[in-house]
Amino acid sequence: MLPTDPIAPGAVWLVGAGPGDPDLLTRRAERLIAAADIVFYDALVGPGVLDLIPERTERVGVGKRSGRHSKDQQTIDQMLVAAALAGRRVVRLKGGDPAMFARTTEEMTALRTAGVPVHICPGITAASAVAASAGLSLSLRGIARRVQFITAHSRRGQALDLNWAALADPACTLAVYMGRDAAPELSRALIAAGLSGATPVLIACDASLPQEQRLRTRLDLLPLAARSFAQDRPTMILIGEAVAQGDGMAAMPDRHAAACYPPVS
Repeated sequence: MLPTDPIAPGAVWLVGAGPGDPDLLTRRAERLIAAADIVFYDALVGPGVLDLIPERTERVGVGKRSGRHSKDQQTIDQMLVAAALAGRRVVRLKGGDPAMFARTTEEMTALRTAGVPVHICPGITAASAVAASAGLSLSLRGIARRVQFITAHSRRGQALDLNWAALADPACTLAVYMGRDAAPELSRALIAAGLSGATPVLIACDASLPQEQRLRTRLDLLPLAARSFAQDRPTMILIGEAVAQGDGMAAMPDRHAAACYPPVS
């Protein structure tokens, strides 16, 4: 069972900050942020979410982005443990959902090894936010019966170690996190594994934020289309027949409309 106290002294909550828009936070996440003595936050946490942190609360940026790490993972683990053992109410804000490619297991292991109580507050993951903005469903009866979530992040200079045959399923939607730099390899490997080059693709960055950008394309044009997005911006790639659904620009709120790219033909 979860504790009734928002945060007990000496405990840590790993809180999903969602895709960036503070309106997409859970009510529990808001309560935890308001009750924290110290908040450790990632680079992908939206500025509107950070604005919810009370002035009395200490903020510590521990972001990792495009190979530029303000703190390595071991240091982050040690900082979380130290803050909790000092009796502070600790929130660890993670972009998206803590259960999705967020190094959550490493942090929980370090905290539990030190005897620190740790809990998770889920958040909306980027794939869901992109689908909502584009007005589409990741699954589609009779067309996309499965959704696969992968990260295209690999050690610098190393090829992606993925089961391409399993990923090249025409009856599946493939959601690729951190996929911009890997776009040429994704396109080449998926087509080589049997997926049609005409498979619909949606690329998006800064999902849910005013500067959100989206681009519809196809798998064989993915490497070219991905270059339209800045290297240092969080980019999601959705691949599959379900991506062809939705009404694109019309589904996006007015504050986002000017940032939407036209489809690639």
